[in-house]
Amino acid sequence: MRSTTEIAGRPSWEAYFMSIARLVAERSTCLRRKVGALLVKDKRILATGYNGAPSGLRHCLEIGCLRERLAIPSGQRHELCRGLHAEQNLIIQAAYHGIGIAGATLFCTHFPCVICTKMLINAGVVEVFYLEGYPDELSREMLEEAGVRVMRFKG
Repeated sequence: MRSTTEIAGRPSWEAYFMSIARLVAERSTCLRRKVGALLVKDKRILATGYNGAPSGLRHCLEIGCLRERLAIPSGQRHELCRGLHAEQNLIIQAAYHGIGIAGATLFCTHFPCVICTKMLINAGVVEVFYLEGYPDELSREMLEEAGVRVMRFKG
């Protein structure tokens, strides 16, 4: 049996899911960084998420960025933001709709922060594919300690 990468023009499963994560990021309302994420299990998408304000609240696109006004550097003081991270939103969406995510793989446009990492570990996520880095060494250490497989996607 041929793998999908051997069929001319057909993307691998990883490339396919990462392209969807990129598309999901386009829904982001963050002024600093557009992040998209999805959870996949058995080649099925379980949930998607992007970063933005909670449902029904005004977005940073509308009212400006609190973190910019306060000159907060990237990777610090996450609580001083109107938005939820993409990973938080997809875990919430799965819970809201009663979808179990234990054993799933995360495809995300950015490496998760430590807050999202702790949530992903406790939710039972077993793999993380990401496109871009993020300045959070503790996150990387915790994923390794938890035995979560982490791979930077290059495609």
